[in-house]
Amino acid sequence: MIYDGDCPFCRFWVERLKNRIGTAVSFAPYQEAARQFPEIPLERFQAAAQFRDADGHFYSGAEAVFRALACAPGASRRWLLWTYTHVPPYAVVSEAIYRWIARHRVGLYRLTRWVWGERLAPPR
Repeated sequence: MIYDGDCPFCRFWVERLKNRIGTAVSFAPYQEAARQFPEIPLERFQAAAQFRDADGHFYSGAEAVFRALACAPGASRRWLLWTYTHVPPYAVVSEAIYRWIARHRVGLYRLTRWVWGERLAPPR
């Protein structure tokens, strides 16, 4: 999963994803990872999170998040990807919500910190 390492909101939620997914998915900021994939325009990395599957295919935005969650141990989040890939309105709405969140991430970061505090990961 490749994300915006300069975005506090993104880093905050990546920590939560790491906690859920464990080592099944590697995470890297696009500021470091983008040069490994010159075929992907920098604007694509800047616009949305990217997920690269085992076959080398890239997925963006909400689909990237759902594909990462589907790699988590157990099946608790796989339904999100199944719904995304099998129910077209769900995919459209998911991507619209993802884009809205991306446009408002500064304010949403403040709200997230207010609701969950400094660390989103549950205590160990």
